[in-house]
Amino acid sequence: MTTVSMTVNGRKVSADVAPNTLLVQFIRENLRLTGTHVGCDTSQCGACTVHVNGDTVKSCTMLAVQAEGAEVTTIEGLAKNGELHPMQAAFRENHGLQCGFCTPGMIMSAIGIVNRHPNPSEETIRTELEGNICRCTGYHNIVRSVKAAAEIMGG
Repeated sequence: MTTVSMTVNGRKVSADVAPNTLLVQFIRENLRLTGTHVGCDTSQCGACTVHVNGDTVKSCTMLAVQAEGAEVTTIEGLAKNGELHPMQAAFRENHGLQCGFCTPGMIMSAIGIVNRHPNPSEETIRTELEGNICRCTGYHNIVRSVKAAAEIMGG
């Protein structure tokens, strides 16, 4: 066992974990933040996407010990004072979700897209979302949601 410490959603956390504990396991099992989903265990689906030090990361591809001292943001950390993050609000308003399983990872990835491309084209959004799988939609409303949020976020 090894002790890992980081800041998750603005709160300092620490726990003893096995050295091979994935970040997604740490988030879900140690911190009980279950909005970060496990969809494939192979980094194909994007359901486990979080932000680590501002970078978009599939948390099933990173060990918890690799996040030592990092700032981690999960879907639970986006809303502030009861107000949804603009991306969360845009997904709600533009029907960018159906069953909701992929939605947390999709939103976290979409924020990363807008941070890198403040005014992304539809082509850029579709290309950048290739690592996130939604089995329910045709992605049209997801793309529309990202475009709407980009405008609100200052694109």
